[in-house]
Amino acid sequence: MKSEEQDLSSPHIIMFYLAKPPVIEPKDPEQLLMQTPQGNPLLLSHTLQELLSKDTVQVELIPEKKGLFLKHVEYEVSSKRFKCSVYRRYNDFVVFHEMLLQKFPYRMVPALPPKRMLGADREFIESRRRALKRFINLVARHPPFSEDVLLKLFLSFSGSDVQNKLRELVQGVGDEFMTCQLAPRAKDFLPADIQAQFAASRELIRNIYNSFYKLRDRAERIASRAIDNASDLLIFGKELSALGSDTTPLPSWAALNNSTWGTLKQALKGLSVEFALLADKAVQQGKQEESDVVEKLNLFLDLLQSYKDLCERHEKGVLHKHQRALHKYSMMKKQMMSATVQNKEPESVEQLESRIVEQENAIMTMELRNYFSLYCLHQETQLIHIYLPLTSHILGAFVNSQIQGHKEMSKVWNELKPKLSCLFVGPHNMPTPPLSPPEGNFFAN
Repeated sequence: MKSEEQDLSSPHIIMFYLAKPPVIEPKDPEQLLMQTPQGNPLLLSHTLQELLSKDTVQVELIPEKKGLFLKHVEYEVSSKRFKCSVYRRYNDFVVFHEMLLQKFPYRMVPALPPKRMLGADREFIESRRRALKRFINLVARHPPFSEDVLLKLFLSFSGSDVQNKLRELVQGVGDEFMTCQLAPRAKDFLPADIQAQFAASRELIRNIYNSFYKLRDRAERIASRAIDNASDLLIFGKELSALGSDTTPLPSWAALNNSTWGTLKQALKGLSVEFALLADKAVQQGKQEESDVVEKLNLFLDLLQSYKDLCERHEKGVLHKHQRALHKYSMMKKQMMSATVQNKEPESVEQLESRIVEQENAIMTMELRNYFSLYCLHQETQLIHIYLPLTSHILGAFVNSQIQGHKEMSKVWNELKPKLSCLFVGPHNMPTPPLSPPEGNFFAN
């Protein structure tokens, strides 16, 4: 899913380019600790378990409220960390997402699922609920986001004007570049070959994304087949039961004084219970694989996609603006040289000199932003690699689901087998073993 890109050409962003970032003292001690860690601040020391334990957020649908014309879907959002539940609508998530991008343009902000389309069905609504849950959990576990007041407000504010409150928190504050003490010195912490590392990391993560996309696709098909198998087993059992319940009288010339068919019908009638149980086990396995395997793959894909979106913002935003500013500066210098040669009025030359100085300041700030963007990209790349061990969690969940599912279904099949003994009767109603051809197809000539 494509992430919404921030417009780095908007007025409030351009304003930040025109001056060096002021050093703002963080008021919150936790924020100060986050901004000035011990050792090299570029390096992240988190483990996957530490990230996952930051918070677990549940997003559940609550009954729709009918308006005059539309039905509004609301969600109950419950945070384990903040020990509270709040009600949020999709548009609340949209504003929260926009504020995150505005405040953290150089970080991985996961994409939101699409807006509700006309005639959206339950399947779409449920799919969007799961996507919103993945979004908010990735945000709640992201190191800078998890300590920011935006997240706390979104997960704990119970008032009705949450959207305005979110906007107020960001208004006039500036983005992370303006508030981070390390921003002016970001270049000092970067390796000399940062551009080569960025290109290599981007290619690696693109390949990882492609592979995980295919894994997710296959996992979805496996889970779907389990649910389809459940439906087939249920229908199979019902048809056996219907066959056993058939009351059509059997002609005497067909029975040949043999009550075999009556015995078979009696046995078939009771088999639907076991097949219904088998169907139930298959459904459980399919749903477990959807939640434990497919959803975890989707979560990691959302994270990888947010990294790809971040790379595009870096290239189309800061890098592109920097290149344009350098081109503009070059044109100004040419104009200055031309004005000097042509002995133009001193006032006009002074104005041009003033514009050149302003442009030099803008270029200096853009260079600082470019290095800070690379600094953040370096950390976000580390974050991706911290999440990579999630692969073993996903594989473990898949293997355990298969083992448990087959074990439970095998138990039902084994309980069913003795009940089939009366189906295999020979002459004089004596039981016989089921036919099993030694080789080849049962129906082979």
